[in-house]
Amino acid sequence: MSATGCVDEGRTLNLGFYAFFAPVSYSADENPALPGFGDHRGYEADLITALETMDETNLSFDRHPVAEWSGIWLKPSATGYDMAGGGITILESRTKDEAGSKVVEFTAGHITFRQSLLVRSEDTDRIAAYADLTNEIRVGVLPATTGEVRLLQITGLIDSDGVLVEGTQIETPDGILTADGTPDYTISAGYVSPALRLRSHLHPPAPSMPQIVYLGELTGETELLNALRNGDIDAIARGEIGNRDASSISDGAFAVTALDTAIELGGFTLNVNDAPLRSCIDERIDWLTDSMQIGYAQWREDPSVFMQRARLWNDGL
Repeated sequence: MSATGCVDEGRTLNLGFYAFFAPVSYSADENPALPGFGDHRGYEADLITALETMDETNLSFDRHPVAEWSGIWLKPSATGYDMAGGGITILESRTKDEAGSKVVEFTAGHITFRQSLLVRSEDTDRIAAYADLTNEIRVGVLPATTGEVRLLQITGLIDSDGVLVEGTQIETPDGILTADGTPDYTISAGYVSPALRLRSHLHPPAPSMPQIVYLGELTGETELLNALRNGDIDAIARGEIGNRDASSISDGAFAVTALDTAIELGGFTLNVNDAPLRSCIDERIDWLTDSMQIGYAQWREDPSVFMQRARLWNDGL
């Protein structure tokens, strides 16, 4: 291990964490007006705490809850934030600002994701796979997530460049727009055409494609889960970890279906100019995860697993 710290002794790093992605990263209280909103919980919270306890590292984080998901990965490019996290999938497109300049860089991956659908238990046969999604089914998504984009890719609503298929109707505050098959109507995990940024509903041009309903921009997945429970939507498209957690605490109301075959890696972002700090953090995350042999499943089984690894580091093992 390195004999030098990641930062000068006494320096505290500001971490912006997404407040609504249980169990990966979330606030102890969902209400921003309550003190518990600043209490970081979950897998990433425990990973960060373990980082702070490692000898000759000098890492200390002041954690700031972030309610809005869209663009959270760019927080370290703005004054006041040194690092951002919250279950962020590593994508090159997310390292660039609107002008196309690279402003942040990801750490190495520390968690794996794959997409899925969460449905009411009585609908598991009706919505067992992505192929079962039709224009009569309403799928809820959190905008600007890989859950949204992967769903649009799988169902054919966007092409490989994120361009919406011609004829898709988009509800916005300014009225209904109709995609013409050009890049003016693009949705990707790193970029959304300006006219579509306040999208609330996609109506597909073909019966074999689902409706897409946008919820939770400011209140996170809670709004999506309530909509599914109330019958306002028929499924939620998001990562397997969050969906399985929601299913396990639903008293049998929800079930996970349509597991995606594609695997995503999640990491933290830092300012592009902080390469030495990023390298130092990478080295320690690699130790804590045992080169990604330890991840969400092991943490779920034993939430102290990262602290155990930190103690091994401190013992020089």
